[in-house]
Amino acid sequence: MATIRLTKEFTFEAAHFLEGYDGACRHIHGHSYRLFVTIKGEPSADEYDPKQGMVMDFGLLKRIVAEQIISQFDHAFIVRRTDYGEQLCELLGDGDNNIVMVDYQPTCENMLSDFAERLLESLPDEVELYSLRLHETASSYAEWFAADNL
Repeated sequence: MATIRLTKEFTFEAAHFLEGYDGACRHIHGHSYRLFVTIKGEPSADEYDPKQGMVMDFGLLKRIVAEQIISQFDHAFIVRRTDYGEQLCELLGDGDNNIVMVDYQPTCENMLSDFAERLLESLPDEVELYSLRLHETASSYAEWFAADNL
């Protein structure tokens, strides 16, 4: 059977800032992120399987990405866990603010590495995470490929 790659696109809105950065991104700002998740595998060859011919049900992929990434990062303020980040979060209060504290500078590249780790732990054994692409703007994105990260 042939190896097939499937890609599903996801969108989420989030704000962040790059603490200590020497450009405009040091200020709090937001993005309309577009995340492309590509998996690969062999379609089911079992003629009695209702999912015969599928590598993975797109609905299952959607559920995994929603649980591991979208539900946590959509409409969130992503803040690096530093003394300054902690102080900023205290000022914002607990209320209804969706604040995600991370242990890395919240760049597109670092977010991709984080997302890859989350998905690698959550995908079914019969499929492989092939690549991720995260658009921060319409013309700027970062990519993660499994082959580069063995």
